[in-house]
Parts: sequence; structure tokens; C-alpha cells
Amino acid sequence: MTKLIAEQVPGYTYGTDAVAPSPITLQELEALKVSVGFTEEDQRYLLLAGEVLTGQTREIVLHWRSGIIAGIPNLARHSRSLAGEPLPDYLAKSNLRFEQWILDTCFRPYDRDWLNYQQEIALRHTNLKKNKTDGVESTSHVPLRDIIGFIAVINETIKPYLTVNGHSADEVNKMHQAWCKSMQLQIALWTGTYADTKQAPNEW
Repeated sequence: MTKLIAEQVPGYTYGTDAVAPSPITLQELEALKVSVGFTEEDQRYLLLAGEVLTGQTREIVLHWRSGIIAGIPNLARHSRSLAGEPLPDYLAKSNLRFEQWILDTCFRPYDRDWLNYQQEIALRHTNLKKNKTDGVESTSHVPLRDIIGFIAVINETIKPYLTVNGHSADEVNKMHQAWCKSMQLQIALWTGTYADTKQAPNEW
């Protein structure tokens, strides 16, 4: 199932030739799923989570970006100019991609295209691709430690949004567990890009 947040999402190149193939094999991805404990049941509950989160993605991303990140200087600087000034056009475009990432997490099959795009997401946070998608001048990279750290905030703050459709507490917990497992899976894949010192030296 494919859902797009808008007819045109600037800089969104999922499934296109612009995305380089990930060196991770599908067999390695399946093994990683086992390590994370990500099951077919989790995939089903992610689909349910996607149905609940559809229509809320803008609110969620604004919560993360304006309500949390903007108040943390060492995080906020990565979406501002080198002088610390706001970049509204960049934020508007990247926020749309952030919204799309929520939908992709829930609805996309975790196949070769998804695996390739995980690498693309990671690269866009390193010096190799950060700023290039939108042609801005900001920090050269986002340190991996900040990305890993903020996943905890994403996991904590997503749960209230999963309750709005009146699902039982057990269903909400299962949706949330599936989401958290996907976050763990994705951060493990992103870490691989940072761990390749030829790609992202000293960007921990």
C-alpha cells in the first residue's frame, strides 16, 4: 500500500534511480528483523497505526519540529542557516518529507526500495548529502548520537496520536510496539551508513 502526503513532495525520490542501492542484502534485512523482534504481527499493527496517523502527520511533525527541536539549540541548528537564522522554505520542504516518512514507516513494504531509501535518509544527514536536496547552507551533518537520542523522543511522543480512533489499550500498545520496533530497525540501518568511515568520517 502506497500513500503520499501530497501530489508533489520536494526532494522525495523513493523508488527512483536517484537512490543508490544499499549494500545491505534482503537476507541481512530479514536477519535484522529477527534481531529486533519485528514480526508479521508488527507489520499488521503498523498498517493499523498508519490508518490512525494519516491525517495527523502535519500536527505530529510540527510537534517534533516546532514544539521540541526548535527549543533545543544543538538540534535546531541543523535546520537553520550557519548564522542561526530560520530557513522557512527548507523547513516547509523537509517537513513534508518528514510527514511522508511517517507514512512510509507504516505503509511501505520493507523491500529493496525501502532498504535503499533507508540509506538515502542516512546519507542526507551526513556531509555527503545534507543540504544538497534543497540547496541550502546549514550545518554539514547531523551527528549520529543526536539522531539515536531523538528516536526516544519520537517513540514517546507518537503514542498519544495512536489513541485518537478509539482503539483498545491493547491495540494501541501493539501499534506503539510495532512503531518502536520499526524505529529500532531503521536506526540500525542508518548507523551502517555512519559506520562506513569512507562515507561519514567522524560524524558520530
